[in-house]
Amino acid sequence: MMEISAIGLDIAKRVFQVHGADAAGRPVLRKKLKRRQVVAFFTALRPCAVGLEACATAHHWAREIGALGHDVRLIPPQYVKPYVKTNKNDVTDAEAICEALMRPTMRFAKAKNAEQQSVLMLHRARELLVRQRTMLINALRGHCAEFGITAPQGISRAGALISCIDEGDDRLPPLARRALASLVAQIKAIQAEIAGLEKELLAWHRSSEASQRLGVIPGVGVITATALVATVGDASQFRSGRQFAAFLGLVPRQSSSGGRDRLGRISKRGDGYLRRLLVHGSRAVLRWTRSRPQRRSPWLEGLLDRRPTNVVLVAMANKMARIVWAMLSRSEAYEPNRLATA
Repeated sequence: MMEISAIGLDIAKRVFQVHGADAAGRPVLRKKLKRRQVVAFFTALRPCAVGLEACATAHHWAREIGALGHDVRLIPPQYVKPYVKTNKNDVTDAEAICEALMRPTMRFAKAKNAEQQSVLMLHRARELLVRQRTMLINALRGHCAEFGITAPQGISRAGALISCIDEGDDRLPPLARRALASLVAQIKAIQAEIAGLEKELLAWHRSSEASQRLGVIPGVGVITATALVATVGDASQFRSGRQFAAFLGLVPRQSSSGGRDRLGRISKRGDGYLRRLLVHGSRAVLRWTRSRPQRRSPWLEGLLDRRPTNVVLVAMANKMARIVWAMLSRSEAYEPNRLATA
């Protein structure tokens, strides 16, 4: 067998497909592995470049295979797809990964360590519980409205409905009260779980020097700071603040041709969770500055005069992302009066 220089590994739940190529890109190995055989296969193989499509489980395999001396690189799936020559299957996917891996201009994603994944798991679990709480509160509002019991919008205002059920409002029949009591019990349990996860995030935030520095930025609190640090890790993987903003999908989508630049709406690529956190943080900053005219900036005032509010919020989120990149890549503290140069 010729020496293997690069391997494309198509991962799945139980069956993995391997495609090996030599230094010239010629196929020299095609092999199907079961999950329990993967580590043993790469242990017996001489160190080489291994490519995987970036996904949630790819970070685990990147750590496992990288510990054996191999150069593991994660490739975004959209960069692998153009190299699929025919119908999609495991064999062609592994071959496409291998070809993408050997391209000199290919971009790779940074593998996350176990701590980063653990913090992000706290975020994902919290996000799921928040959605479930919203569903339960909406159901509670709808059922209470059937009996003429209403409350203002907002999760903080739902306490009035919960009090009506706990205290036994006379407008609610006994059967309805018992049915709604089960919803209230679930809301309280979920709220306690969310509070527990937020305490875990706060503890990790206080133990992370980078997260504490980001938490000082207006519009970036504990939730956003911990999510940014856990997702980005090493900010030097991005060449500039604009590239980091593009990674978050906060830059215009291009459709340029013939020397003419055509910019459209934001691309919305990358991590939608981080993008949403930054936009909501910008909304809080805008609301705060509008209530304090002495704190308004000429840049923001000029932007509000020319563009709609939602466009301004995205521009603020873009600027915030560049500030985050500068602080993480240079290990600097936040300086509110410093002009961004990235």
